[in-house]
Order: sequence, then C-alpha cells, then structure tokens
Amino acid sequence: MNFRLLIVFLCVAFIGLSAHASEQGTVRIKDLARIEGVRDNALVGYGVVVGLAGSGDSPRSQATLQSVRNTLENFGLVLSTDDIKSKNAAAVIVTADLPPFSQPGDKIDVHVSSVGDARSLTGGTLFMTPLKGADDDIYALAQGNLAVGGFKFEANQSVLQKNHPTVGFIPQGGTVEKEVPSQFVDSNGNLNLILKNPDFITADRIVLALKDTGAFDVEAVHAGKVSIKPLGKRSAVSVIAQIQQSWVAPAISSKVVINERTGTLVSGSDIRVAGVVISHAGIELSIETDFFVSQPRGLLVDTSSNIKTVVNPTSRLSSSESNEALYHNDTGTSIAELVRALKKLNLSTRDIISILQALKKSGALHAELLVQ
Repeated sequence: MNFRLLIVFLCVAFIGLSAHASEQGTVRIKDLARIEGVRDNALVGYGVVVGLAGSGDSPRSQATLQSVRNTLENFGLVLSTDDIKSKNAAAVIVTADLPPFSQPGDKIDVHVSSVGDARSLTGGTLFMTPLKGADDDIYALAQGNLAVGGFKFEANQSVLQKNHPTVGFIPQGGTVEKEVPSQFVDSNGNLNLILKNPDFITADRIVLALKDTGAFDVEAVHAGKVSIKPLGKRSAVSVIAQIQQSWVAPAISSKVVINERTGTLVSGSDIRVAGVVISHAGIELSIETDFFVSQPRGLLVDTSSNIKTVVNPTSRLSSSESNEALYHNDTGTSIAELVRALKKLNLSTRDIISILQALKKSGALHAELLVQ
C-alpha cells in the first residue's frame, strides 16, 4: 500500500513540475532546435500507373508508350509502340521523404503525380518504381494502389471535377532498401544544435542552460547555431538525450499575423502600443435611379419625323456617415487591451486589421506586422 502511495506521490510531483515549467514559459531544447546532420532526405522516381479505366495518357504521350513497352519487355513481350493503344496507363513522378535513421524494410509514404495528359489516376496501381536520392543511388521501392482525393467525369461535353484527380497518395507504399548514414558528431566529438527560429537571445539562453549542468562545454557560433562539446566519456545517444531534455525559456518575437482574406488576426497579448489617437468612421453612399417615359402627344405620330418615345433616367445620390469611433490613449497599452477597446466600439475584425496596419506605418505598433 505504501509503495502505491509513493508512486502516486511521484506522479503528482512530476505533473506539478511540468505545470510549473509550462507556467514559467520554458520549452525543451528538443522543441527549439535540431541536431545538425539529422535530417530527412528527398527521394524521387519515374514510374507508370496502370489499371486506369480509359482515363490514362493518350497515344500522343510517347514517354508513356515507351515506358509500357519497356515494362512488357521485362516480362518477355516484345512490342513496338505502334502496337500499344491502351489508355489505361499513365506516366507519373513518384516522390517521398526518407526519415533519418530509417532501416531497410521500413515503410514510408509515397506521393504520385501525373506528367502526361491523363485525366484521372483514380483506381490506378503504381507499378514497382525505384526511388533515388541526390547521389543517384536507389534507397527505396514504391508500389501499391493509389488513393486519389478527387474525381473527374466527362459526358457529352459536360465535365464534373473535384480537387485534383491527377495526384495520388500511397500510405506506406514505399519500402526502404538502403540506410542513409547520419553523421551528427564531427571529428572533434562536437555536436551542433541548429535553432528552428534563429535568435541571439534564445541561443545565449541555451548556452547558459547547458553550462549550468556542468556536463558540456558550450559556445554559440551565431544566432542559429550552438556548438556543444560533451565533458567526459559518454555515448552520443546519452548526450543528445540530456541536451534535448533540458528546459530553456525562448525569446518571444513580437509579431502580429494578419490574414486579410479570412479576417483573422493572431498576436501575442503583451505586445506594446505607444500612446495614440485613433479615429475611424465609415461613409455609406446610396444611388437610386428612377426611369421616366416621355410619350409624345397624340395617338398617331408620323414615323418619318424625329418625334419618338424617350426614356429619361433620373438618379438620386445620398450619403450617410456612421458614428465615428474614437480611441485615445496617452501612456500606451498592450495590443490585447487595444483590440478589446476597439471591439467595444463595435468595429469589425477587418476594421481592426486596417487600424493595426495604420498603427504600424505611424510607428506606434512595436511589433513586426505580417500580412498574408
């Protein structure tokens, strides 16, 4: 019973420490930086998708005809390109990312894209395709049934299409055949951390945090790179595990991200705004047009004369100005308080975005404004 209580106490203490670390704004180095030399590798290959229901490449695509002929020759069938009339095949480019430390036999996801004039890859099967790296070596083989998130149907010159039917996906469709060596320790036994968001303050805090452990000799090369030399004889895996589990409070950049298409605004709540006066008003213009018919007198009118019925348009213009929204602050405030005050003035999100853009131009907004 006491042993169970001890486990519960340790779990509660661990949760409390994690919550305390989160409250202090600290983040694991694992989430801030990566180990130099540990990276994905891009793979690419050329293949053929077969089994299409007449939606493949047309006979005008000579590359597809030659690819089908070469494939059949591997099975002992000798044909010329003139004998191949099927539209059930399509030439494709196959791409994949090879994760670090992948071993032969591991499965990876595969993306397939048409390079010919095929209308759709729906229902197709990728024939075995070797995937090569930048060094032209084969690192994986891809094969399998395509999952296409779209369709395209044609009938009597009518077309119904959804998404992109000429792009497919094969989950776990690639098999790793060769390992890519990962060299993350240099000849001097040093490790390098590459910051995901280069920042001088964050790099300096990482140096101080690792030096406090007493297990590393650390130096910041620049804002995006930290060089680490382990003290004592330890395995590289153990050293990297200790580095990645260390906690650091990263420097937060003052940024305001705006998406004008959707009217979305995202920013840190502690971004400061200098003392400013904001005046915002909207003008509505209304145009109404009436049509009056001018009819000549008399029942009978000589058609040879210039007398005829005329339609005279008459327009009325009127404008109205909505209540002016006024905000005034002398001592400065945070952007959270500013947005809250503007919301109380019944301003829309798009109006607030326009105001923030004007604040940035005036120099009152002390943050980087990113407009998407």
